[in-house]
Amino acid sequence: MSHPLVEKYGETRLPRYTSYPTAPAFSSAIGAGTYRDWLEELDSCDPVSLYLHIPFCRSMCWYCGCHTTITKQDRPILDYLDVLHQEIDLVASKLKQPLSVQNVHFGGGTPTIMRPDEFVDLMKHLRNAFGFVPGAEIAVEIDPRTLASEMVDALAKAGVCRASLGVQSFDPVVQAAINRKQTFEQTQTAVQRLREAGIGSINFDLIYGLPYQTVGSCIDTVQTAVRLRPDRFAVFGYAHIPAFKKHQRLIDEATLPNAEERNTQAEAIAEALVDAGYVRIGLDHFALPADDLSMASARGDLRRNFQGYTADTCETLMGLGASAIGKLPAGYVQNEVAPGAYAQRIASASLATVKGYRLTGQDRFRAAIIERLMCDFAVDLNLLSARFGYETGLVLNGNDRLRALESDGVVTVRDGLVTVRKDLRFMIRAVAAAFDAYIGASGRTHSKAA
Repeated sequence: MSHPLVEKYGETRLPRYTSYPTAPAFSSAIGAGTYRDWLEELDSCDPVSLYLHIPFCRSMCWYCGCHTTITKQDRPILDYLDVLHQEIDLVASKLKQPLSVQNVHFGGGTPTIMRPDEFVDLMKHLRNAFGFVPGAEIAVEIDPRTLASEMVDALAKAGVCRASLGVQSFDPVVQAAINRKQTFEQTQTAVQRLREAGIGSINFDLIYGLPYQTVGSCIDTVQTAVRLRPDRFAVFGYAHIPAFKKHQRLIDEATLPNAEERNTQAEAIAEALVDAGYVRIGLDHFALPADDLSMASARGDLRRNFQGYTADTCETLMGLGASAIGKLPAGYVQNEVAPGAYAQRIASASLATVKGYRLTGQDRFRAAIIERLMCDFAVDLNLLSARFGYETGLVLNGNDRLRALESDGVVTVRDGLVTVRKDLRFMIRAVAAAFDAYIGASGRTHSKAA
């Protein structure tokens, strides 16, 4: 690791590039009417993915950057699910022909906060509203602390085949500092129940850069987690943005690691996972060699979407629920963020879209460059220029960010091929930003580059 480079780039706040353009570029000029038109243009022959947002938790984890609401009562959840059912019907009514759903992802919040029968009913509703391909992959995010055996049975009955469990850290000091106390035994019980129910594909989420976290505690967490042999790990850097997430003010900033310490933690986690037999996928994912994520990476067709690295090849992702973001061939759309305002829009028989972005040809060109960089740490600009009909000079000429990275030895640029130096791949977001035409004032809302 080069300390001067971490010092130079590590504190820069940059997008995670799970989309391009990123959400700060979205505009209210794209609303319900535009989304309706885009839905009508969808081709039933093209498979689609669905994302459903369940914005409720029983308690607040202080590191959380998601759109979620804390509730001890079930009534708000039931009311929200009623609205979600209505939105599903409303969206389906705008389609000229049935869809072919290939993937479904439930995120939150805590999707498993709903009762088991409610989850089964929601999946039935989705299957009735949209056409599903045989063997469609259904994934759900889970809080192991609240997962009951009855809910596991319901997930299996509904066809769930992949589960993502929040772990973050097994260090009790860190857990206390982020208000998320979770024992290894709770996690182990959840994994065992899921596997016994036939939900065999398991992902763990880990976070570095948390208060009081050390390299040693990061390695201890990995060594504890791999005892359960999940198929995948997603490893994220904590984004401290208390100006936007007020609950993060409960975290003492003095206990947070600096950029160099964050990077050391990230690389220590990566090394421990690779030593345990996992393949490093892109910037922050790890998978067993037989996992489809590893195979997609080996084939060179790894993708990146709002859930991170994925083998999902669908060009359309439809977002359902408050704050949900969707991507259609024509552009991006986002629903009303606040559950109350979202419910009001649906009650008025209007699609809940409040902002979005219409893609241009140049956006698609730059998006492809950034995706290949994020997935492969290299990009052939000549190949993509030919595919999208642009000259490489569009993204190379006057690109001061790229020239600075090249001068610092982070990348090489030869004959249109941009390659990130292997030992500096942790800086990939800084490289991607060199091709982002919209990077600027909005950067303050993003997480640190390292």
